[in-house]
Amino acid sequence: MAALTKKTYANPVLTGFHPDPSIIRVDEDYYMVNSTFQYFPAIVISHSKDLVNWKIIGHGITENDGLDLSGIKDSHGIWAPDISYHDGMFYIFATHRLNGPTVINGKKLIRRQIMMKSNRPEGPYSKPVFIDEGSGIDPSHFVDDDGRHYMLLSPGCTLFPLNDECTEIIGEPALIWEGTGRRAPEGPHLLRTNGYYYAILAEGGTGYSHSITTARSKQLYGPYEPCPYNPILTQSDPEAPIQRAGHGKLVKTQNGEWRAVYLCGRPNQGRFTTLGRETALDPVQWKDDGWFVINNLNGPSIVQTAPNLPETRWEEKTFDDFLDDSLDVQWQFVRNPDHSGWSLTEKPGFLRLWTGDADLHEIQAKNTIVRREKHHQYSAVLKLHFTPSEYGEQAGLTCYYSTNNYLKCCLIYEDRLKVKVMENRNGVQKTLGEKNAKEGPIYLKAVINKQARDFYYSYEEKHWYHAGGTKDASFLSDEGSRDEKGHTGTMVGIYANNGGSKKKLAADFDWFRYTPF
Repeated sequence: MAALTKKTYANPVLTGFHPDPSIIRVDEDYYMVNSTFQYFPAIVISHSKDLVNWKIIGHGITENDGLDLSGIKDSHGIWAPDISYHDGMFYIFATHRLNGPTVINGKKLIRRQIMMKSNRPEGPYSKPVFIDEGSGIDPSHFVDDDGRHYMLLSPGCTLFPLNDECTEIIGEPALIWEGTGRRAPEGPHLLRTNGYYYAILAEGGTGYSHSITTARSKQLYGPYEPCPYNPILTQSDPEAPIQRAGHGKLVKTQNGEWRAVYLCGRPNQGRFTTLGRETALDPVQWKDDGWFVINNLNGPSIVQTAPNLPETRWEEKTFDDFLDDSLDVQWQFVRNPDHSGWSLTEKPGFLRLWTGDADLHEIQAKNTIVRREKHHQYSAVLKLHFTPSEYGEQAGLTCYYSTNNYLKCCLIYEDRLKVKVMENRNGVQKTLGEKNAKEGPIYLKAVINKQARDFYYSYEEKHWYHAGGTKDASFLSDEGSRDEKGHTGTMVGIYANNGGSKKKLAADFDWFRYTPF
């Protein structure tokens, strides 16, 4: 949400699917990374000057040969990245969650840690280096006062000494703090300040009992003393508009203030966080006994005093006319793209998708291009040029959570031209409405009002005809889906496939507009 005034702001500060935040400051600039799971480019990178207003500036992995996510299951892939900065170099560490146990270099692995680096925060970053320690998750990078590099992993805070290039483990791991005993101690970070090492963990699982805890020691390897105020952040009010608060990291401003970023979720008519886990910001208070707490132990704030930093707002792109020769950074592919199947240059001023063989319910589907839903109430409109002629050929708009959970409104050929609205609700596909359609350019629109989602079509963007919809889209959420893992958020965007005809047919998208209301 944008700042309310120059002195206050509303949480979350990074809306839509932005879980597992990690933050750094370099001089007067702030950089953050978030998990992207199966989406590509992988590892979204954002920039801010005031900690409140953020813009996406790049991704950690942008080339298909950097990481193959083409067969990865929903909510697998990239987990919990960490960004750090040392001696002029930006480092990103992350977990690559595999589909299942896989033998790699003689080791049976289910997760791999990756590291990449760049001298520019937006990249390009080096190809990921794999650090195969075993089965930990949520790596972070710590450089001690003597310049030695370490990787932290869960469970708990487990410390791995690294070589100077951060490409190999060079010593035995040590569990320096196991946490407070709450379940799922993960997301470890180390902070060195005021003569102490502060170990920071996410505990309680990334749901409604999530939290942040801390402990400290005078020595890197401990022993660590748990904070008497733990958990230093959690949501104890089940009716509050911000829930699922945890997994955070601290940053100190150039003016000496401390703030914490952390993930959270906003329930949408029930305990359904449709937008996914988002990123919130709250102040950190240091107590006389040397411990810190977040937001005075009051849990996540809804409205908060802004940091003492010059406000810098960025223009948010809500309309894309596809005039550039590269895709805007807000767009994501569902898994790795097939670059032979899409183009911004074959028909200048249009985003062209060539119909692929797989539909949205299949992992093999290529070039589903989506952006984050950031509001519980919004509309999305697109203009499409498409002339299908064989049964099943289709292109259109999708509200997408996973291969098992999505809605789509498309122009489709089924014995004749139609506009059709379909849902896939936990693997059960159903038609919600269909109308006969005319040839020529068509406008498709989704209107989202909390859990209600309605779809419309028009031939001149003035007279709109209802095509179908649902009053209960709660399946488009971590809590409402029955996926094996559900860690993402609902996206909105475009797709095209041939419905089994095997033909490559051009679907030309003239523009796409996203409007909150």
